[in-house]
Amino acid sequence: QVQLVESGGGLVQAGGSLRLSCAASGRTFTMGWFRQAPGKERSLVASIRSSGGGTHYADSVKGRFTISRDSAKNTIYLQMNSLKPEDTAVYLCAARFVLNGPYSSWGQGTQVTVSS
Repeated sequence: QVQLVESGGGLVQAGGSLRLSCAASGRTFTMGWFRQAPGKERSLVASIRSSGGGTHYADSVKGRFTISRDSAKNTIYLQMNSLKPEDTAVYLCAARFVLNGPYSSWGQGTQVTVSS
């Protein structure tokens, strides 16, 4: 089973930036970042195909977040700019292995806290 290891996250003031990284131990079809705030459902923030690099963003982060990949390292990044307090959540990296398949590998999660 492919394992995912996340890094980054932390505490930042509103308007600041953070970068998250997620390294996969093997090949994937699509990798993505989800987030979950207390009392809210987990939601997809951004995803990127491992081949071709096609991306998808949640409307709430378009223009502020950028997902990218280093295929040689099986690693994805999430550059988060213009952070808002409502971006505060646990961010989880996930991977799926077939087109439209479930995200079946998950990282441990990293806390992002944006202070106002």
